[in-house]
This record gives sequence, C-alpha cells and structure tokens, in this order.
Amino acid sequence: MSGHSKFANIAHKKAANDAAKGKIFTRLGKEIMVAVKEGGPDVNNNSKLRQVVTKCKAANMPNDTIERAIKKAASTDMSNFESVTYEGYGPNGTAIIVEALTDNRNRAASNIRNAFTKGGGNVGTPGCVSFMFDNKGQIIVAKEDCDKDADDLMMIALDAGADDYMVKPFDFRELNARIKVLLKRKAEATVSVVAPEKLTYKDLQIDTNRREVMRQGSLIRLSPKEYNLLTYMVQNAERVISRIEIAEKVWNTHFDTGTNFIDVYINYLRKKIDKDFETKLIHTKPGIGFILTDEKP
Repeated sequence: MSGHSKFANIAHKKAANDAAKGKIFTRLGKEIMVAVKEGGPDVNNNSKLRQVVTKCKAANMPNDTIERAIKKAASTDMSNFESVTYEGYGPNGTAIIVEALTDNRNRAASNIRNAFTKGGGNVGTPGCVSFMFDNKGQIIVAKEDCDKDADDLMMIALDAGADDYMVKPFDFRELNARIKVLLKRKAEATVSVVAPEKLTYKDLQIDTNRREVMRQGSLIRLSPKEYNLLTYMVQNAERVISRIEIAEKVWNTHFDTGTNFIDVYINYLRKKIDKDFETKLIHTKPGIGFILTDEKP
C-alpha cells in the first residue's frame, strides 16, 4: 500500500506541475503571437519578441516549442485581430488598465466585464484612470550577450532615459524600495517649473529652447544626460552639489552610492566644457561633491 500511495502521490504532483506549466506556456504562446504581430517573426529585429523568448527560456519552455509558436504566429492571419484597452476600478477603488488582443471585440468586452465584476470591481469609461499611469518597460541584458561592464551599461541605459538600473542578483526589498521612491517622486512632481530661455554663467551660455551649449562662442555638443547635468550645475552655480543630490535631481531616482557613474559623467563634462579653455569651471570637492565656479578651489 505504501508503494502504491507513493507513486500515486508522485503522479498527482506531476499532473499538477504539468497543468501549471501548461498554463504558463499557453500565456507565453499568446505573448509570442502579440510580439510577432507587432514586429514580425525575426528575433534579431524584434526586441519585444526577443524579450518574450527570454521569458520562455526562463520558464524552461523547450526551444522547439518556442520555434513552433513563432512559426504558427507568423503563419496565422492576424489581420482581424485588434488591440483593445479597458479601464476600471478594482476592490477599494484600485485603478486598473487592461490591454488585450482580440478577434472579437464584443466577446472580449464581455469577458473583461465579468472578470471585473467577479473581482468586486467595475469597468469605467475611457480615460477614467489612464491619466494616473505612465507606459514603462523593462529591458534585460544578459551578461553573456554583451561585452560591456556593468558601469558602462548603466551609463548607456541612463543616458537613453531609463528610470533606474539594477544588476542581478538583487534583493527584492531594494527593488521594492526603488519603485516606491520613483512613485513618490512622480506624485510630488505636480508643479512644473518653466526654465528661462537662456542660462548663463561667466562665458558659458545654455539655450534651453534649442538645448544648445556654447562657451566663448564655440558650440559644445553634449549628450542628453550631460546637458541635464550641466544645466543643473549652472542653475546651482557656486554651490557645492553632492553626488546624492545629482542622482536625485538629474536622474530623478535613487542609486547605489558605491558606483562611480556620476564621476564618469563629470569627467565627460570636464573634457567638453573645460579642456580647451584656460579657466576651469567644474571642480571637485573631495568627499563632498562638485561645484561650478571660476574660482580655483
């Protein structure tokens, strides 16, 4: 009896695991279909599909299953599929946005309305909660697929407009804390300050409309983050700015102070702003931060 019971338990657990895995594979298959519809079946030229394939591999989906799903999605006539978005409220008034791909708008609306009702919520009108959301994405770079180190990747990501950057493995408590910081800053950013058209410090001029920087009449080309950093330093000229303040005000996020990316960007600015000029403007205050001034420290 014990042997029979043992194998029965194994069979039961295997069936449960297979069922759970089947649900995951089905969901991932739908994501593959959406990605192929939006960007085609070529993984190398479709970043969304590449991300979905990465998720599939992380879920231990076999390669042949992934390939079959891509081929099926590529061969399926999806001209009658359309993207639909629904907004509504969940329990306790929680704002919810649902994005779906369907070939039957009425059926999708009915299913989503039933899901809201079953969960104690209700479907709202278009625009009722979307103003509270921003479209965000996650980009995962595998170490084996990149020849750059973590600091270089971080600077590329931040310069491209990323809100934050983390290296795996990481503590989920830290991830949660960073998300809360970003949400808090977004909630606090209710008043937009209109910057003046021209910012000037000594022989350095910034045209904020054209986002152009000149020194002694020479145009200086800066990357977006270099421009933002210099603008903040000019706005706070002759005042020492700490690395933490720069991270919060220029990058609008929280960073591990053990990294040196701010120092790297300061060096980039020095090469472009000070290198070819006799008077140096960007100075380091050891152990404190940086200052924009024409006076020698």
